[in-house]
Amino acid sequence: MSLEMLKTAKKIVGVKQVTKAVEKDLVQVVYIAQDAEQRLIEPLRTLCIRKKTAIEMTLTMTELGKTCGIEVGAAAVAALK
Repeated sequence: MSLEMLKTAKKIVGVKQVTKAVEKDLVQVVYIAQDAEQRLIEPLRTLCIRKKTAIEMTLTMTELGKTCGIEVGAAAVAALK
């Protein structure tokens, strides 16, 4: 899924919410900001690998937030199935 498609896709924003959705197998792909703090996103990356969920390392937190239509940065965003 491209970032353009993410703008209109049903999505979840934020590491905690994305983690919950991945645990419930609701996620098609997880986007993680390149500049997100490793200590925050590493548990999510590990979970995605364990659940075989696609991961895209993309953009900065600010750019990912703008793509999602929010005014703050986002470390992780999930496009739902």
